[in-house]
Amino acid sequence: MPTPDDNPHMIDKTVEEIREMQTHSSSVVAVKAADALRELLDREFETVDGYVRSVERNSSALQRAQPSHASLYNTQREIVTRVQSNEFETIEAAKAETEAAIDDVIASVENAKHEAAANAVELLPDGATVLTHDYSSTVVEAIELAAGDGNHLNVYVTEARPRFLGRKTARTLAGIDRVDTTLIVDSAAGHFLDDCDHVLVGMSAIVEGALYNRVGTFSLAATAAELDVPVSVVGASEKLIDGGFVFENEFRSPVEVMREPAEGFTVSNPAYDATPTHLLESVVTENGIETFDR
Repeated sequence: MPTPDDNPHMIDKTVEEIREMQTHSSSVVAVKAADALRELLDREFETVDGYVRSVERNSSALQRAQPSHASLYNTQREIVTRVQSNEFETIEAAKAETEAAIDDVIASVENAKHEAAANAVELLPDGATVLTHDYSSTVVEAIELAAGDGNHLNVYVTEARPRFLGRKTARTLAGIDRVDTTLIVDSAAGHFLDDCDHVLVGMSAIVEGALYNRVGTFSLAATAAELDVPVSVVGASEKLIDGGFVFENEFRSPVEVMREPAEGFTVSNPAYDATPTHLLESVVTENGIETFDR
């Protein structure tokens, strides 16, 4: 019989997928990680304590795969806390509570994401020109909802080098009626910002006065502030962290920047940067639109 120390195949696969960033949206990462814990429900354990320890260990493995994602941290913490805080008489009861916690977390993430997108429609009036960076499923949904309401929008999308995640955004937006999409290189953002009414970006986390998001967000927000173009962040409120979460940046492979060997120099490839919230106008969550002190 396998021991609770062994990570199930689905969890191993999800850990690797998160680590390699094959899933780019932080809300999707949180849902995938929560769903992966269902694998434990089909396994056999000798004791309740052994089962609870397995939940804790596998949850920690999922969190370590991408420590920069606040939603992953919060959702996994919620599941583990619910399992830890009960005294179960049977393993079946512990599994039932785990499954209920997973269902609740997934529903909460998806509902918050949809409601945040719906609230962001207020920032996308008919005829607006906006710029977005990287790929945020919540920002994309907000644009789709605004277009669905009959609003015509012009959207500039940065490529988000070196992984070009903005291309995914551009391809998605290109399929939406009433949305005219233009893909631009990151360094051209300043050239196009003068034409923009608003900048909308997603977020990995907001912690202690800093927005952590895909690298390039800081320079984009600073340029937008200079040109007096408002910048708003869209995402679930679970990504706003008061304490207990320490953001850990990730430095990815230099091969993503250049394939040939770096001779006589180094290549640094950070995945995220920190943008002071005083450069931002507002954050849009399922709870509404909240302005920042500037």
